[in-house]
Amino acid sequence: MANPKKIKYFTFLLSVVLSMYSIKVQAQKVSYKDGYYVIKQFKFNDGAILDSVRMHYYYVGTPHLNKQGNIDNAVLIMHGTGGSGESLLSDNFAGNLFNAGQILDASKYFIILPDALGHGKSSKPSDGLKMNFPNYTYDDMVDADYLLLTNHLNIKHARLIMGTSMGAMHTWVFGYRYPDYMDALMPLASLPIEIAGRNRILRKMIIDAIKTDPDWNHGNYVQQPKMALKHALDILMIMSSAPLQMQKEAPTKVLSEQYLDKYMANATKGKDVNDMIYQFDASREYNPAPYLSKIKAPLVAINSADDQINPPELKVLDTAITKVQKGKYILLPITSETRGHGTHSLPKIWDSSLQALLEQTKN
Repeated sequence: MANPKKIKYFTFLLSVVLSMYSIKVQAQKVSYKDGYYVIKQFKFNDGAILDSVRMHYYYVGTPHLNKQGNIDNAVLIMHGTGGSGESLLSDNFAGNLFNAGQILDASKYFIILPDALGHGKSSKPSDGLKMNFPNYTYDDMVDADYLLLTNHLNIKHARLIMGTSMGAMHTWVFGYRYPDYMDALMPLASLPIEIAGRNRILRKMIIDAIKTDPDWNHGNYVQQPKMALKHALDILMIMSSAPLQMQKEAPTKVLSEQYLDKYMANATKGKDVNDMIYQFDASREYNPAPYLSKIKAPLVAINSADDQINPPELKVLDTAITKVQKGKYILLPITSETRGHGTHSLPKIWDSSLQALLEQTKN
């Protein structure tokens, strides 16, 4: 008979391993609503134009108006690569942040969780354009979120902007593209430099695993290319895994292979390889390094020491944070509670830093 404790732990660990790719593995216990906004004649930074771009978003809480009639309690939280706003509504994340008495108590804050451009229910290649979809970048994704907030939700200023993984990188971009727009910034699990080295190599491996499969057929496949998807997800698993925790959960050959089988069975659900290509290539022009001095809002960057995607031995943030006017860098040590890159989705580990940032930037 299966051990219920091990099943529960595997389910949690799988959600962490797949932190860059959204899979529903937990019940969503936070009350939320959702909506759509269509951006007409959206112009991408390379000059391409789409007649309409659909932006889907989730929201928790209610906007509060100040004496000037402006919303003053808006919080934007952005998800990781391949995920969606829904992935941030899990019990682990939202259940430890948005409930009564918690740091981002939904009775006090208006929390917006967008599906990024190219993700979730927002416009993306798999809607029909396939590889003819514009080659969006992180700048385009941030601009689309900004238009959602300002033009649709009428949020002229954000109380807090934060994000996990890709969403963390978007947080850096928001900080220098719209430096007067927010009170505070918190990127979780990221580096403010060009995507290069092991990070870019793994992303290129994922893209090549898809494009070199004959069944992909230049994006014009009839059915999802199974081997392309499998190989891409194999690479993703290594990219975002936490070796210490995986060793604890799968200490034998049999358990390791069962772990892999369960991972693959869940990871393939609802995936589209064209969407994956765009999602992992969107970071190709990301490089906040030259613009860090433009960031005005207090910023607290949090990484974990067991994060293989943003390994602390690179020493990037140690020096980069000194270029941010009001920047602070926190490196979380490896503990029995951290989960590598997926630590970004465990507020219990870093919520005290978020509380301190909100206190620091209180009006």
